[in-house]
Amino acid sequence: MELILKKEAYSIIGVCMEVHNNLGSGFLEIVYKDALELEFFRVGIFYEREKEYSVNYKDVLLPHNFYADFVVYDEIILEVKSKSGIADEDTARAINYLKCLAKD
Repeated sequence: MELILKKEAYSIIGVCMEVHNNLGSGFLEIVYKDALELEFFRVGIFYEREKEYSVNYKDVLLPHNFYADFVVYDEIILEVKSKSGIADEDTARAINYLKCLAKD
């Protein structure tokens, strides 16, 4: 399988590994988000934190939006998790985020 935005994805992974190597595990997600933000800024990677997206249901904008933890390089959604594994609901949430964005 061909990885799209390969260079960008590898740079994001590098930042995530840098944060993990320095903080390790056991902190709340907010701590990792703060560290990621500092590291993105330090290495000059464009990002937006807590970017808001609307949810459209049958051509009606719902009153509640979702917030992507980070949008990096204006194209990649980065959701931060602070646990030992990825649960099915985490995957489902990410897929739903992408579905909402595809409708824009």
